[in-house]
Amino acid sequence: MRVGVLTGGGDCPGLNAVIRAVVRKGVQEYGYDFIGFRDGWRGPLEGRTVPLSIPAVRGILPRGGTILGSSRTNPLNAEHGVRRIRDNLAKYEVDALVTIGGEDTLGVAATLSDEYGIPCVGVPKTIDNDLSATDYTFGFDTAVGIATEAIDRLHTTAESHMRVLVVEVMGRHAGWIALHSGLAGGANVILIPEQRFDIDQVCAWVTSRFRATYAPIVVVAEGAMPAEGEMILKDESHDSFGHVRLSGVGEWLAKEIERRTGKEARTTVLGHVQRGGTPSAFDRWLATRFGLHAIEAVRDGDFGVMVALRGTDIVRVPIAEATARLKTVDPALYAEVGVFFG
Repeated sequence: MRVGVLTGGGDCPGLNAVIRAVVRKGVQEYGYDFIGFRDGWRGPLEGRTVPLSIPAVRGILPRGGTILGSSRTNPLNAEHGVRRIRDNLAKYEVDALVTIGGEDTLGVAATLSDEYGIPCVGVPKTIDNDLSATDYTFGFDTAVGIATEAIDRLHTTAESHMRVLVVEVMGRHAGWIALHSGLAGGANVILIPEQRFDIDQVCAWVTSRFRATYAPIVVVAEGAMPAEGEMILKDESHDSFGHVRLSGVGEWLAKEIERRTGKEARTTVLGHVQRGGTPSAFDRWLATRFGLHAIEAVRDGDFGVMVALRGTDIVRVPIAEATARLKTVDPALYAEVGVFFG
């Protein structure tokens, strides 16, 4: 059997650990051949390949990013996209695809598997931790660690200048990174996409913090929205899956806080820093287990499924089920941390 592997969507720490686990177990235990498809779905769409073998995956466990490259290519929007993928899989004699990605990459895999019979096994990857069928996605733990460290560092400069520091973190529709890093980093306000915020209340919390002679830290997810108004964007262009490119709410928030409170405010946008660098120990562990179980699903001929973490077990769920809805922050969970606001 020859197995293709691709990584799609945004890069994140832990991708290489999955590739390594899939190849190591597939070669050593099952005698499979492997081929890597370059740059997400663009690889099977355009026939971009690289060889994958045990020597090729040595030393990649601690490396961030992906040795296969990635992109946000949507082959379902490409002319004759499905036919071209079929032709290239046949050309390279690929019997199955291990697709590693988030909701968009896996959504394509679900369509190809369920509607066109192309054998795919999914592995959940997203720093946003917003796939509903798994307790955690790899990449999330590293992103939270990076954001928490940044917030820790910003506390000292905020106190030195007694100014408001707004930290914008990633999170299009789900506020998991903002919630976890904001709580761990001792933020005084945490704003998430699941709950529109009242700018007057935010300013009241900021003012309260200053009255206690401390400088406030405001953590805001990039997809958070004010109670009155729409999502704040710097750039209204869209990717091939129809998503706008977010960023801008942090800068808007800092200006509004400064205007309304008279206190100096600055913004730090962490952006792609959250995606980069060495994966945490947890993400290496989780990504490796996902890879081992993904190649087991290939061996079993169990296609159209995604591997998922449930407690400490790795289980298989239909990809379509895993991408049907996003996992968002429960209002009760968000309410728990409200005691620390202000």
